[in-house]
Amino acid sequence: MELVNLQNNNIEFFLNKEDIIQETAQQIMKDFRMFGIEITFSGNIENAYHELHEQLINQISVYLDRDYSRLMAVLYQVDITEHEIAKTTQELPHYNDLEVLAHQVIFRDLKKVLYRRYYKSKSEE
Repeated sequence: MELVNLQNNNIEFFLNKEDIIQETAQQIMKDFRMFGIEITFSGNIENAYHELHEQLINQISVYLDRDYSRLMAVLYQVDITEHEIAKTTQELPHYNDLEVLAHQVIFRDLKKVLYRRYYKSKSEE
């Protein structure tokens, strides 16, 4: 297995396998659950990105207004940097700020899943 080159413009390519989608959704739910924020996933693979993206937009919006420090803690847990946010804003100019943050959560947790798989396959060789 090769180390993947995940970019904002090729995320859909990696979200085409059910097991990767399920693991990414589980990672997102785990990261948010640590801070008492519920994210759910129906299991609908064809609509996974949209379903997760919409929920994340809604939750980020709520916590942006009500509990900014908790939102920052979640984003820190997910490991989203200001540099990545700025880069995504440039690469996805049709996304507003909330959509960029939600996309970055999916992107970063997908990256975690893919890296975990890569290093696991390396250790099994």
